[in-house]
Amino acid sequence: MFTAAVTSGLVLGGMYALIAMGLTLQYGVARIMNLAHGELMIAAAFAAFWLFTSTAVNPLLGLLLVVPAAFAVSWAIYRLLLTPLVARAPSRDALEVDSILATFGMLFVIQGVMLVMFGGAYYSYSFLAFPVTIAGTTVAANRLLALGFAAFLGLALYLYLTRTRLGTAVRAVAADPQSAPLVAIDVKATAALAFAFGGALVAAGGVLVSMFLTFNANIGVVFTMKALIVVIMGGVGNLLGCLVAGLILGLAETFVATFVDPGLTLATTYAIFLLVLLLRPQGLFGTATR
Repeated sequence: MFTAAVTSGLVLGGMYALIAMGLTLQYGVARIMNLAHGELMIAAAFAAFWLFTSTAVNPLLGLLLVVPAAFAVSWAIYRLLLTPLVARAPSRDALEVDSILATFGMLFVIQGVMLVMFGGAYYSYSFLAFPVTIAGTTVAANRLLALGFAAFLGLALYLYLTRTRLGTAVRAVAADPQSAPLVAIDVKATAALAFAFGGALVAAGGVLVSMFLTFNANIGVVFTMKALIVVIMGGVGNLLGCLVAGLILGLAETFVATFVDPGLTLATTYAIFLLVLLLRPQGLFGTATR
C-alpha cells in the first residue's frame, strides 16, 4: 500500500508540476495571472477525448496536434486580448490586476463553450489501462506513461530555458524587463512567446491527465487553484520550485487519501500552503524582496 501511494503521489505531483510550470512561465515572464489556465487544460483533455473516440487517434499522437494548437491559440490570446492591457498598464502590478479581471472573464467564455459542446457530464476513455507491477505494487500503465512524459517535458523546458539563446532571453525578461531591451531583447515578443509556451505546457498536461482521470467542463478551476498554489509555494518563476512543490502536494494528498481520509485531501493542500506562506512567504525557492 505504501509503494502504491508513493507511485500515485508521484504521478499526481508530476501533473501538478507540469501544469504549474506553464502558469509560472506566463506569470513570471509576461506578468499575466491567467485564471483561465485550468480551462485551457480541460479543453485540451476534451480535444484528446474527441480525437481518441471519434477518429481513433492515439492520445500520444494527439499531443502532436493539441500542443501546437494550444501554443497558437495562447499566442493569439496574448496578442489580441492581453497586449492592449500591457500597453495601457502603468506598471507591472497594474497589469497583474488587469490580467486577473480579463482572464477571469475568459474562464467563463471557455467554460461556456465546453458546456455547449459537451454538457456537464463526466468523460473518460480507456487507453493503456492495463496493470503494471513495480516493486510489488500494481499501477496502471497510462499513469506511468503520463509521469514519464511529464518528466520529459519538464526536462525539455529546463534545457530550453538554460541552454538556448531564446531561453536566456525569456529568463532575462522574467528577471528585469526594464533592462532587457538594453541587450536587444524584444520584451513584448518574448512575453508573448512565454505565454504561448505556458499554454502549450498546460495543454500537454490536459492530454496526459485525460488518459487516467475523469473530467468535465466545470473542473478547470480546481486545476487553476492547484497550479497557483504550486507556483506560489515553489517561488514565482522558479521551475525547480514548481517541481518540488508539485511533488509535495501530490504525495501529501495521496498519503492522506490512502492512510487517513479522502475527505481531508483539500484541507491538507491548503494547510501545507499556509504553512509555507508563514515560514517562507517568498516560496521554497523564491528570493526574499527587500
